[in-house]
This record gives sequence, C-alpha cells and structure tokens, in this order.
Amino acid sequence: MLPDHCKDVSVRDVDFGLTKENIMERAKGKKAYTRTEFIVLRHQSELAIVRVRKEAGKELFRPIRAVEVVALPKDTVFVKDEGMDVLNRSQMARLAVEHPGKYVVVQGLFNHISFIRSDEIEELVVFDVVPPFPAKLPVLVDKALAAGLVDKPIMTIVKTTDLNDLEKGISTSTVMFPCRASGIASNRKVLFLDETPHLDGEVTLIGCDLSKRIFQHIYRKGPGAFVSMCPRELAPEDGAKRIVKCCKVREGFEIEGGMAIVPWGATVQEVAAAINALFT
Repeated sequence: MLPDHCKDVSVRDVDFGLTKENIMERAKGKKAYTRTEFIVLRHQSELAIVRVRKEAGKELFRPIRAVEVVALPKDTVFVKDEGMDVLNRSQMARLAVEHPGKYVVVQGLFNHISFIRSDEIEELVVFDVVPPFPAKLPVLVDKALAAGLVDKPIMTIVKTTDLNDLEKGISTSTVMFPCRASGIASNRKVLFLDETPHLDGEVTLIGCDLSKRIFQHIYRKGPGAFVSMCPRELAPEDGAKRIVKCCKVREGFEIEGGMAIVPWGATVQEVAAAINALFT
C-alpha cells in the first residue's frame, strides 16, 4: 500500500482527535480531489493516514464513498528531510528501516509529502567478486536506485567473494587471471590471460567459462586446473532475490528463478531493467 505519486497524497489539518471513530464519522458527506487516493490527517503533532474511494465521475471533487484507516498516530511517525525525493522509493526505503513497524510520513524535496512502511521494502542481494575495489555491480545498482529507475523500494545487501581467497586453495606454482585487477596478492607467479604470456609448467586458471575457452584457443590445451570466479556460480543459493554479472549474457539481462543476471560490462540501464523484472 504505497502511493504511486505524491500527487495521490493529500494533507489536511483537522480539529478533532485522530481516533478511528472520529475519522470515519467526519468523512461522511465529504468530497476529495479526483487524484487523491490517500489523505494524511494532521491534528497538532499527531498524524493518521486514510485511504479514500470516491464516487465515479469526471468532476474535480467527488463524494467519498468509502474510507479505510491505514494508520493511526501510534503507528505513524513524521520525518522532514529537505533532501529526500519522496518519489524515489529506494531512498524512502532507507529511511523507513530506521522506523520498523511504522508508517513514515516524509516531507521532502520541494515540500512534497508521501509515506512508506518498512514491511513494504524488498531486499536484494548484490553479489560480485573483488578486486577491483569497489566492486562494480554494487556501484551500478546504487546508481540505478539513486536515479529512480527502479519501481520498488529496494534495500541492498552487498556480498562479495575475494579472488585472493580463491587463489589460496590451488596447488600449482603459477596462477592466471583473465585480466589485471589491482589488489591481487599472491606468493605464486601471477599471469594474465589477456596478455597471452608464455607458459612454463602447469597453471591454474581462475576465471569463467569464456576465459577457459579463450585459454584453450590460445594454448591448444586446457589449464592444469580451473577455479570458477563466475558470480553466477558463486552466488549463495539461499532463496534471496539476487543480482550477479556473467559474461555469457552479452546484453540486456536474464532471469533465472530468484536471480537476475546482467552482462559483465552492464550499464546502469540494464541493471535497473533487471531489478524491475526480478521483482515483477
């Protein structure tokens, strides 16, 4: 039960106590603006939220035929944040988690007013590998949410796998990564596939299916050992909604159950579209 737009939310100062009985009684015979779906009632420092249904018609103000009390003062808090875009549901979600179990009425940028409740928030696990730091996918997700490109109120949980940890379990004296990434530390000899180095002995390739195929094409043989660094394969399967990168997706996105997969070189627009599709 979230407003689609702050234009759907009206604010009225009233001179009666905000009890359910008072609200229902005072609504009789009243009219509401054609766009209004929710009304925030304000009595002194107390707030209540009601949902109204109006008679059919084309008039700008139409009789209210039904009222639903969404929240009474005990369930409602007010926050004034002049930097908050109340139309950005993910920005609103970050505020709502500070008030669990409450409806949070927000007066934000341009004095626009809307509201949100913490249990309306959706959680998204953003899984990526590092280095480089910071991980790319969480940055893209943050940009998509900040730009208001995602329809749902999303809270992100960032999880990463460190390539240095993958490297610790190998047995060969040489390890190869697909390309240079700052932050890789190893006591072994480190090679990078995109530099097509000469091989002297067995090497463990830490990469993805594409890098394994490139290795095979360049050296006419497979690596001595292979460790997958593909986020699609490493992401925890715990039932949570999650988003990952995979080089097998060339453009756009794919959805596999509760996982959205975007290209390794995804754009903000592709990430936003994937998140929207995942929560459809």
